[in-house]
Amino acid sequence: MLRKIRRNPQAMAGLAMIAAILLTALLAPLLAPNDPNAVNIANTYARISAQYPLGTDEMGRCVLSRLLYGARYSLGIAGPTLLLLAVFSTVVSTACAYIGGRTDRVFSALCDVFMAFPPLLIAVTLIGSLGQGITNIIISIVFSMWVWFAKIVRTFVLQEKNKEYIIACRVAGCSDLQIILGHILPNVLPQLIVYFSTGVASIVLTVSGYAFLGFGFETGTPEWGAMFSKASSYLYGHPMLLVYPGLCIIVTTAGFNLFGEALRDIISPEEA
Repeated sequence: MLRKIRRNPQAMAGLAMIAAILLTALLAPLLAPNDPNAVNIANTYARISAQYPLGTDEMGRCVLSRLLYGARYSLGIAGPTLLLLAVFSTVVSTACAYIGGRTDRVFSALCDVFMAFPPLLIAVTLIGSLGQGITNIIISIVFSMWVWFAKIVRTFVLQEKNKEYIIACRVAGCSDLQIILGHILPNVLPQLIVYFSTGVASIVLTVSGYAFLGFGFETGTPEWGAMFSKASSYLYGHPMLLVYPGLCIIVTTAGFNLFGEALRDIISPEEA
């Protein structure tokens, strides 16, 4: 697997972009030339200089420093959110799909009900009820997106459950837990990893979309979506303030999508 990834240019390009963003998030305090929240009204819209490599914004804050710290917010929210989505959707979907019968029908109907409502509507409603904060953002995203992940997991488990070797396992006396943990999950895990890896890009876009709409984050938070939203008011006078966070979002989502697509081609070349 690792050898195939190393030989795949698309996978390596995606990994390089992901690694760059991860390093940026981890080393933000060391890389940032200034405090991202330091306000200096006298230095509003300063031009590019040694002190401010990308200039300053409408509040005189260092744009580069805010972009670097913005990686921490985007990935810091996307990581825990994806982990919760993966665990919850995998456990619930696998159990319901394996049990089958009425349990699976009720679960499928519940998924259809959730999918009838736009995820953004559910998320906005939850944030409005729970209030601002990163924890509430994670909860709202998990609650609004779990059904889309769960349906995919259920499909994979149902396909694997009906294969002949599962029947042979039952005849051999394997317990349900042994079949699920020892046979079904190991065989569907590669496909799930591919799907979840591309899901990171969706979560990053969702987080940025929340910030753009003004939900979940406190005013002045150095997050790419929030920076993009604020800069849209100064599009004609200072367009680069809009370009910088937009490029960060594009590079991050493109990196995860490139790697996820390449991983899919490596794992299931017949579907490529």
